[in-house]
Amino acid sequence: MKFSNLHRDEIINQLKNEHYDVLIIGGGITGAGIALDAQTRGMKVALVEMQDFSAGTSSRSTKLVHGGLRYLKQFEVKMVAEVGKEREIVYENGPHVTTPEWMLLPIHTGGTFGRFTTSIGLIVYDFLAGVRKTERRLMLSAEETLEKEPLLKKTGLKGGGYYVEYRTDDARLTIEVMKAAWEKGAIALNYSKVIKLVYEGGKAAGVLIKDKLTGEEYTVRANKIINAAGPWVDTIREMDHSKTEKTLQLSKGVHLVINQTRFPLKQAIYFDTPDGRMVFAIPRNGKTYVGTTDTFYKEDAVNPAMTVSDRDYIIKAINYMFPDVNIRKDDIESSWAGLRPLIYEEGKSASEISRKDEIWESNSGLITIAGGKLTGYRKMAELVVDLLAQKFRLENGITYPACQTKHLPISGGDIGGSKNFAGFVAKYLQKGMKLGLSKEEAEKLVKSYGSNIQCVFDLLATNREDAINYEIPLELFARLIYAIEYEMAATPIDFLNRRTGALLFDIQSVQKWKKQVVAYMAARFQWTGEEINRYIGAVERDLNACVTPSDDSC
Repeated sequence: MKFSNLHRDEIINQLKNEHYDVLIIGGGITGAGIALDAQTRGMKVALVEMQDFSAGTSSRSTKLVHGGLRYLKQFEVKMVAEVGKEREIVYENGPHVTTPEWMLLPIHTGGTFGRFTTSIGLIVYDFLAGVRKTERRLMLSAEETLEKEPLLKKTGLKGGGYYVEYRTDDARLTIEVMKAAWEKGAIALNYSKVIKLVYEGGKAAGVLIKDKLTGEEYTVRANKIINAAGPWVDTIREMDHSKTEKTLQLSKGVHLVINQTRFPLKQAIYFDTPDGRMVFAIPRNGKTYVGTTDTFYKEDAVNPAMTVSDRDYIIKAINYMFPDVNIRKDDIESSWAGLRPLIYEEGKSASEISRKDEIWESNSGLITIAGGKLTGYRKMAELVVDLLAQKFRLENGITYPACQTKHLPISGGDIGGSKNFAGFVAKYLQKGMKLGLSKEEAEKLVKSYGSNIQCVFDLLATNREDAINYEIPLELFARLIYAIEYEMAATPIDFLNRRTGALLFDIQSVQKWKKQVVAYMAARFQWTGEEINRYIGAVERDLNACVTPSDDSC
């Protein structure tokens, strides 16, 4: 059975009728990581997600697999060491969704980081993170810093630190981990909302699901329930009557996207804001994106939005560090807002709260994991599954092996490690070009899908007539049919945002091809006229939300 909503009825039938060792609530990167770890150890795993996979926090980050340099200032040495080492593992297991990115930290008089503290901090960072020799930090003079990025503020510039972070596509990283879990035998389904926990003898033994696409309700049963619901962790704990002691504090982060014609950034930058925070400016596919804000949030967790104050804060930060670009609100092409599910710490600002993860177990046996960072997803999963293995051994005498994921490629990552990636891409370019793709289009597809590219090309070759009939460009059609057939895309926004990133980084293409995409998906899923109108409306709302702040004062 393919990982596709074309098989939704079969998947639901399986969820209804089988009993699982582990049921995971939440289809972000944490839940996906737990599913992969548990399934590869031999546990029988199911996962449900109330929205699309990664639709919450895991598609709304700064899109960096990074070690968190700033956490050294908060003396979170253990976390920096752990996630620093994890960057390399995430990269090696999925080089098609993660790539090294040299980061420039400009040092100005009176800034957050001085030259000496930056140098020492980066040396410690290299040591803690086990950074490979070719990626160890360099200290630059003011002249060398400006050579890397001429747009930087020159007044008070003393030099810069130069070090490596890892850039990723967070939503695609999540879906590739989820697909890997599926390929190993896990069952996962999106648009499946937990509305009630089911108990036997006072212990959590299942969940009541409401299918958000059909309205059907059904029960899934398992020996252990894992609450990995991100911003909705406390909602599940409330169902369990176990929301006691520590709770979540949501923090909102906003990013803006600007065309490189207006903000021609050459180099990824980590820089000071006027109020002493640090934000990123990163070039990507002809755009520059900048973020993030960090403010407490208590509103709708499903649809966090950019406000006028969010937008103006980031624009002010850009113009402070890059005074010659003179960015205005009309320059914003797109944006996104995401929520960090932090563990509440009294008296601390959003930026000061630790990003560490914690695991709690309730009296009913519900296991909750909260906090943490994208980079550390695999280690978080290992901790949870170690706990599961311990409990199964004590309760049932079943012994499971240790974690298997450290050197396990995620879906698309089976190319023999990062050192082989360039050669792999070159090998498949000609195959793509024979299908009518340009060299650039073929290269983009190979880099996006890694070792799954042959499947993508086969689908394109077999269904090329549909691309012509629906007037969809070949590259876009290849992505669309693969997302439907193998990536569980159920709605146009699943595809236009989380499977491709186009809503964020190529919003013009969304405007141009949205009707054709909806028409093709409508034919494949046999949508009614009412459903088609609803999905078109959803695309329009999301397009508007990307550029229009939520405040009425805009």
